[in-house]
Amino acid sequence: MARWQVLLSEFDIVYVSQKAIKESAIAEFLASRALEDYEPLSFDFPNEELIYAATIEEHLWKLNFDGASNAVGNGVGATLVSPNGDHYPFTCKLDFDCTKNMAEYEACIMGIRAAKERKIRTLEVYGDSVLVIYQLRGEWETRDPQLIHYQKVVLELLEEFDNITFNYLSRDKNQMADALATLASMIKANKKRDVRPIPMSISKVPAHCCNIEEAEKDDHPWYQDILRYVRNHEYPEQTTENDKRTLRRLACEYVLDGDILYKRRKDQVLLRCINAVEARQILEKVHEGVCGTHANGFTMARQIMRFGYY
Repeated sequence: MARWQVLLSEFDIVYVSQKAIKESAIAEFLASRALEDYEPLSFDFPNEELIYAATIEEHLWKLNFDGASNAVGNGVGATLVSPNGDHYPFTCKLDFDCTKNMAEYEACIMGIRAAKERKIRTLEVYGDSVLVIYQLRGEWETRDPQLIHYQKVVLELLEEFDNITFNYLSRDKNQMADALATLASMIKANKKRDVRPIPMSISKVPAHCCNIEEAEKDDHPWYQDILRYVRNHEYPEQTTENDKRTLRRLACEYVLDGDILYKRRKDQVLLRCINAVEARQILEKVHEGVCGTHANGFTMARQIMRFGYY
């Protein structure tokens, strides 16, 4: 700024504030400069058969990668995300000494090669390593001799793609790749056998909600032992002392009214105990929309699936 001020000081420059321009002045200015070859706009639509026009957004494949290097071991993880949102995880344990940055490059190369095998031509790459991302962008210089070889491999792989971009992603948004890399670095793989893929499922309900029918194969409800103790203070046959103490502790939460057994919740609400047959019948009524006035369908179904009673 000082240099510009010195250079401009030789000119007689006066600075004034801009005044408001009236709309009539703009109209007069345009009228004085009317074009002689002006042609009126044509409102005829040439493509009469075209009903709708829209911009088609290009759906891209995405790659998340991460590398882990710690005292336990070294591992890499990558995840390919399809345009439909399907995730394809890849993980590998590195059986050689390497730095954190080397592990990051190994993860990136593994993911790019996986995309290449799937004939993907356009790819967005995301990683939480600032050094690797900006080196692959060409914005940072690569000086480490070990990383120069890795960068050369990545640049050779880029020739297989029509368009590929590298983007920085914070670690908290790169959880799946980070988890895969951490798992690969800590696990002790058997070198003589191949490590098969690890399937991952999502459980939405507790495991005990599906064991009612298994417990009633002998035609007795799941609460038979509790009912017998609350009614007659009797224990099942061949019961150990530890089982008796457990049964007495559980029985404190149950109340017997005639032949019906109830469980007392912490808010003192009584829930009737039912067997598998009754639970199935009630669930069928809930799905059919036939529900009593004592509970709505969501509450009843939730209590049946979670506790086996309502």
